[in-house]
Amino acid sequence: MRPGDQSEPTSPSRPGLEPRPGSRTSPGPRPTAAVLLLHGGRADGIEAPPPLNLPGRRMVPFGRAVSRAAGGGRIAVRTAVYRHRGWNGERADPVPDALRALDGLVAALGPVPVVLLGHSMGGRAALRVAGHPQVRGVVGLAPWCPPGEPVEQLADRDVVLLHGDRDRTTSPRGTRDLAARARRAGARSCVVNVEGSVHAMLRRATTWHALTARITAGLLGLVPLPTAVDEALRLPGDTDPAEGVVDAERCT
Repeated sequence: MRPGDQSEPTSPSRPGLEPRPGSRTSPGPRPTAAVLLLHGGRADGIEAPPPLNLPGRRMVPFGRAVSRAAGGGRIAVRTAVYRHRGWNGERADPVPDALRALDGLVAALGPVPVVLLGHSMGGRAALRVAGHPQVRGVVGLAPWCPPGEPVEQLADRDVVLLHGDRDRTTSPRGTRDLAARARRAGARSCVVNVEGSVHAMLRRATTWHALTARITAGLLGLVPLPTAVDEALRLPGDTDPAEGVVDAERCT
């Protein structure tokens, strides 16, 4: 499996942080929360992401939607910069880049709460680094969740994973399995099923953007969470895994 190969490419090779693409830096109140975007990539690829990075561009409308939902300047939306295009087996190259980006957010903003918003390979990286002390939650979009992924770092975190039921690049079943294991490990987790959608999130794009923005801002306490998501996050650890799955239609 090569998550993202069918439509994934990233940003400059300089590791660290970038402002949300298309955003402007302007004076105003200091943000009290942050969202870190982690785009997709490939299973393998040690080369730097290309200048024209389609996976990074795919996250642009998500960043804009989150900013609108949260009230603009109330949050900082930043993008992690990868040094390599792929995950690359045990190297797990996006993980240190994500941690570096988180540390950069803390240095810039202080100890504000952070939600990680990642797609595909970026969702896997977000889940891996969720134990960082500033991370409040993870929103994973069609995340890459192979068997045996660690979940202990997700204890006491909110984890909402959205997946299209027609995805053939990353596994909806793998996402549901990870969410159930995370709940048993002490996370507040659930899965949102986006019926009829595939990995690229182009089908039902409006639903993806709006629902992701509301959930992300909701995990930061800036807007109410969709009731179905809020109820699913409150389920006890021994809940039947099927009860932790809600349909996107119930969240709109």
